[in-house]
Amino acid sequence: MKKDLAFNGDAWLVYDGECPVCKTFAKYIRMRDTVGRLHLVDARHPSALLDEVNAAGLDIDQGMVLKFNSVIYYGTDAAYMIALLGTRSGLFNRFNYYFFSTKTGARIFYPAAKAVRTLLLKFLGIQYIENLKHIRSATPPAH
Repeated sequence: MKKDLAFNGDAWLVYDGECPVCKTFAKYIRMRDTVGRLHLVDARHPSALLDEVNAAGLDIDQGMVLKFNSVIYYGTDAAYMIALLGTRSGLFNRFNYYFFSTKTGARIFYPAAKAVRTLLLKFLGIQYIENLKHIRSATPPAH
């Protein structure tokens, strides 16, 4: 994918609404005007998109999710796509682009960002979302 393509369509970001890092990221990230609007979906509240994430078997505690043009991007791929679709205005968005706008950069820096989230949640006593665990516990055992 070229970085200068024009896009038409909104994007949806599934994030952890109780995680301070995730909330800050969701608050400050900006999409280019050609992308459309960025919709924020808190993974701690039921939604149709979270149902899609669960059906795809994606563990939201292990990676963020971006849905754009009917494609679901997860983890490093989501970070990479957000950097490509994002604006470069403002310090936060420039840093995001600098670190995540190449697949190599996303593979290097996304796990570090995820580790910071994990440590912060533990330090603050915030429980994981465990979206897939809730799905498994709601499914009756097979006979």
